Amino acid sequence: MKKLLLTLTAVAGLTMASQAQTEQGKFIVGGQVGFHTNNVDDSEAETSSFSINPTVGYFVSDNWAVGTAVGYNWSKVDNSIDVNKSNSFNLAPFVRNYIGDGQFKFFAQLSVPMQWGEVEFEDPSTNRTDKFASYGVELAPGIAFFPTPKIGIELKVRGLYYNHFDGKDSYDSSNEFGLDANSLSPSLGVQFHF
Repeated sequence: MKKLLLTLTAVAGLTMASQAQTEQGKFIVGGQVGFHTNNVDDSEAETSSFSINPTVGYFVSDNWAVGTAVGYNWSKVDNSIDVNKSNSFNLAPFVRNYIGDGQFKFFAQLSVPMQWGEVEFEDPSTNRTDKFASYGVELAPGIAFFPTPKIGIELKVRGLYYNHFDGKDSYDSSNEFGLDANSLSPSLGVQFHF
């Protein structure tokens, strides 16, 4: 009887702790850091990129968070004839809804990613810099695991998206729409709840 009472108390405590992570008045803090490099054998082509995108949100009601990601991206492509460098700043306000109880919760996130930047082209005949802007909307599903009351480990796919790219100088404008639910390329992240 004593073991049963202890077990029920532990289960109730875990359930209450996991619900407290997404209750009104709590904050969520996290983000992404990425680095990529690629050097092709028997070629002088080399690609490098770096990105950092911190995220902060606030639970306006139980299981409903609003927030934003703010970030910076840099990339360079060098193929020995010409070099392209890109710098951009990102802003992505979002609304997120968690569904479920316990340590595992599904979520859906609606975001409006925006990006402003420039691409610098260097080749033997000319050097030029072109500016660009990008605006879109994304609906991304995911699942969060809460091993402790303050930590959420998330697995998310891009989901349904639309993006408008606006080249300011020699770039053409373009529109992109898609569904990217590839389970082989999800994003994995850690969020802190307090």
